[in-house]
Amino acid sequence: MGQCQLCGNEYDKTFQVVVNGKSHTFDSFECAIQVLAPTCTHCGCKIIGHGVEAGNSLYCCANCAQMEGVRGLKDRA
Repeated sequence: MGQCQLCGNEYDKTFQVVVNGKSHTFDSFECAIQVLAPTCTHCGCKIIGHGVEAGNSLYCCANCAQMEGVRGLKDRA
């Protein structure tokens, strides 16, 4: 039985995600998202989808990027 690194739950169906050579063990995608998903620079939500990137900043959507002064990004082509 594995143990989730976020919540500590011991579970017989844990899974591992390897990021940059480091292994992480979770009992749910919810816990994996909380630990591994990047955070929007503007609103702070977890970026689960593609998001948008400007310079070194990540945003959940073009609107959040625009609110931070980024121009030229669109959520749709």
